[in-house]
Amino acid sequence: MRREERILDEYLAASARAGDREALGELARRWEKRLIRHAWRLTGDREQAHDIAQDAWVDIARGVRRLDDTAAFPAFAFRVVTRRAADAIRRAQRNRAGVAALAAEPQARCTASDALEATASAPSINALLARLPAEQRAAIALFYLEELSIAEIAAALGVPAGTIKTRLMAAREKLKIALGAMEGD
Repeated sequence: MRREERILDEYLAASARAGDREALGELARRWEKRLIRHAWRLTGDREQAHDIAQDAWVDIARGVRRLDDTAAFPAFAFRVVTRRAADAIRRAQRNRAGVAALAAEPQARCTASDALEATASAPSINALLARLPAEQRAAIALFYLEELSIAEIAAALGVPAGTIKTRLMAAREKLKIALGAMEGD
């Protein structure tokens, strides 16, 4: 099933690249939730994730025409969202740094993932994933949930493949420890 979805996405990306607006609309419909989830993993803020994913489609629509390999569409789309999320995080950090009243507050803010973790009555995989650093959480999710290859994840996140392997290894180790602790309770 997953292979058939990839083939359809490649076809739609090729059609969109050729100027087919309906194909681009169908790509947007098919990829909207995945890109929102990716932005949420990076920012921890659902509302901001929706905005980032929506804004990313402007760049995706422009960039799909320059996409040489339509099989690279998933990595390309995740990369656009990653850049938009990084820009949003940098803007938020600059805004916080510029406001003296907020200078005394810790940099970390309560995020949607923190709320998910706090409200979970029984620890779940989502709660465990929420505890991971954003870089590791994104790598794990793109590898296991979106089924991207190491190379595709590296392209999507704009880091070397070796860095992705390191992030995956570190995340797996943290999850193994957390699951072991849950079993000991």
